[in-house]
Amino acid sequence: MGDSNAGDRVHEKYDVKRAHRELYAPSAKDFVLVDVPPMQYLAVDGHGDPNTTPAYAEAVEALFGVAYAVKFASRRSLGRDFAVAPLEGLWWADDPGAFAANDRTAWNWTMLIAQPDWIDEDAVGAAVDATRAKGRGSPSLDALRLTRVTEGRCAQIMHLGPLADEAPTLARLHHEWMPQHGLAFNGPHHEVYLSDPRRTAPEKLRTVLRQPVRKA
Repeated sequence: MGDSNAGDRVHEKYDVKRAHRELYAPSAKDFVLVDVPPMQYLAVDGHGDPNTTPAYAEAVEALFGVAYAVKFASRRSLGRDFAVAPLEGLWWADDPGAFAANDRTAWNWTMLIAQPDWIDEDAVGAAVDATRAKGRGSPSLDALRLTRVTEGRCAQIMHLGPLADEAPTLARLHHEWMPQHGLAFNGPHHEVYLSDPRRTAPEKLRTVLRQPVRKA
């Protein structure tokens, strides 16, 4: 006999943005400190200018393809549904000056989509296989993994507007706010893309800018 509560559980949709509202809806007025718990993500690593490197678009396509496959399998097999989380990215460069100089060819990145804690490596592996079976195989799909990111104390702010206009806000964080609060870098720059750039005017884009920090 089937579980009479399965249908009810399907409608109790998990949404990471609601479960961790303080992480996904910061103020746009000033930086705030938050404690980010360990979270698990689908992840693909890469290098180069995200606007021109084919591997970047390929990585994003692989992440969303697998994220939706995991979601549908979870709802079908476990009766547990969840909203596919927004795209996120960790960004760094071997030469920190590459960011100040906007030398995007020198950027390293790990693109991410958060996953509920009940999703495991077997579920992700099955979703990768299902995505590949649909003819969507790629090096990024082969490299996709489930990983856990631990950031701890972070400074963050909501950036409103084009991604290209982030530089003044980040400069203020790095050269004014962090020194004033006795803080130093403790991990790569983290961005959360809450808006779909294909459907949102540049001036209305909403992006969380997050920086792991420690006492200087």
